[in-house]
Amino acid sequence: MSPKPKFVIFAHNATYDKLHQVATLGMTASAMGKNVIVVLLFWTIKKLAEDRIDQIDFPPEYAASADEVARLLQQKKVPKISEMFRDAKHVGTFRLIACSAGLEYMGVESAAVENNVDEVMGLPAILSLTAGAETTLFI
Repeated sequence: MSPKPKFVIFAHNATYDKLHQVATLGMTASAMGKNVIVVLLFWTIKKLAEDRIDQIDFPPEYAASADEVARLLQQKKVPKISEMFRDAKHVGTFRLIACSAGLEYMGVESAAVENNVDEVMGLPAILSLTAGAETTLFI
């Protein structure tokens, strides 16, 4: 039996719109039987460490419609980012990996994220883990 195809997302940008895409793409790929690896970098690590992963925020260029979109998300009961990450683990293979350099550069102690990630790894280990991926995204 051949191994599951790897679906890798390098998650750098931590605004809600970007994290929502990470979560929905990851959950969908997991449900489709792919081995999903989400690598948290810089800002996603910081937001996770500060317990703000579910915060609905948008980049400044979308400020004019941010309140309306936030209202619609709540009205339509769109799941929180943390819920989608959890659900992705229940439907298939989904791993959250925090980059150790990102922790250091963002001034975050590993204890601040260890309960919310599967592992903290350095870039050499991350690149080895993600080698040969069928799909690789940088969001």
